[in-house]
Amino acid sequence: MQFPTRRNDHAYIFTGGPGSGKSTVLNLLASQGYWTVPEVARDIIRRQVATSGDALPWGDTVRYARLMFLRSLADYEEYAHVSAPCFFDRGMIDTLGYCRLLRQPVPEEWNALARACRYHPRVFLFPFWEEIYVNDKERKQDPGEARRTAAVLAETYEEFDYRLLPVPFLPPRERAEWVLARLTSPDSF
Repeated sequence: MQFPTRRNDHAYIFTGGPGSGKSTVLNLLASQGYWTVPEVARDIIRRQVATSGDALPWGDTVRYARLMFLRSLADYEEYAHVSAPCFFDRGMIDTLGYCRLLRQPVPEEWNALARACRYHPRVFLFPFWEEIYVNDKERKQDPGEARRTAAVLAETYEEFDYRLLPVPFLPPRERAEWVLARLTSPDSF
């Protein structure tokens, strides 16, 4: 299936393993007035648990991945018109990486859409950070799985021709400042 290619150079992706500090930095940027798009996975988990659904990472992973991909695509479309920096806590490519991690087949239509709906070509990679990693009601992966997730996501983004910019291990506010500094310095991007 063919889709027209579109690139949104204002849509910046935060990716990495679970518990690496992406959402914390995203929330700091939101508090400063930047456009931000929260991670779809946590919302899906909350809704599925509330309705006794099974589209969960510990349930029907195929349905869970489909919901993540469709919501990520909807978020991409919803914010396509924004002409200022807009930070996404994960994107469509993250779902493709999740499927690879679980050795689930990826529908060809998803690959085609991910190639057609392009985010900014540079992606902020939040590396696995053991010192801050914690489990909660929605994050049940052990540190090893979180580390593997980060590696698979990095490989998947690179396969889709994105360039990764690893975010250094700094306090959250300094990480947010570091990200913003990269937007105004083309040499560092």
